[in-house]
Amino acid sequence: MMLTIMIGLGAALLVFSAGRLLLSAEEMNRNEENECESFGRCVISQTMGDKEIQSDLAGFESSSAGTLAVLTDGIGKANTGKVCAQTAMDTVLDAYQPYQVLHNPEYFFKTSFNEANQRVQKTLGERRGGTCLAAAFVNGITFHYGLAGDIRIALFRNQELIPISKGQTLNVLALNAYQDGALSRQETIWTMEEDRIWNYLGMDGFKDIEVCDKPIRLKRGDIIMMMTKGIFDVLSWAEMEDILLRDYTLKEKADSLIMEAERKKGVEKENGSVVLIKAEVSDEKN
Repeated sequence: MMLTIMIGLGAALLVFSAGRLLLSAEEMNRNEENECESFGRCVISQTMGDKEIQSDLAGFESSSAGTLAVLTDGIGKANTGKVCAQTAMDTVLDAYQPYQVLHNPEYFFKTSFNEANQRVQKTLGERRGGTCLAAAFVNGITFHYGLAGDIRIALFRNQELIPISKGQTLNVLALNAYQDGALSRQETIWTMEEDRIWNYLGMDGFKDIEVCDKPIRLKRGDIIMMMTKGIFDVLSWAEMEDILLRDYTLKEKADSLIMEAERKKGVEKENGSVVLIKAEVSDEKN
């Protein structure tokens, strides 16, 4: 009975998503780079790692407001995680579609993520699961992001890969609590090795999401990078930086990151996805 319900949910979501630009690994092999109007080029590359189901999903929407890229990392057994990931991604991309101007991306992230959380909870019912979700918005001038869970966002600028997001894991929570005086140094040290997520879509008591403190001004040549656990747990920042420095196309850079992660031995690998956005700057000031 449970299997029948999950199969039905999966089929319904596939129908719901028809007509949407959903860029899976297979689609990106057919379309080397997605031209997102005048705001940037967007690509995705993926690996299943050691898992049987790919529960990472990514999608892009572009309008006169700018380009929105969404990356999800599903949590749950069988195809529960994938269903949750697709529900969350569809919700955020649907919420963005009517916008021709987006004055407050951070408010958009908070409202659309909350709506996505409610839909994921309804989809789950009594089952256990959920999804991490990250969204990046570029408009030719600035870059904004929203994040729930443990997906990493970075900016490649001037031949350097710069971490942007913190992530919603226990070690980050402990460090913030220590800086606020709520935890002792020893308590913080004990907790710093714990990287379990403490906030994600679908959980009871869903908390506020992480958003950028202030918009990041774009510069020519900037590449925005979003990645899931199967990449940032396997590759060092130096290894990722070396690949991004190569004289490759944007898709070749993304594929090379995936291939390098797949070559790693001796570690259990999660699903891994890389989203790269080559920002097009319309009004750069020195």
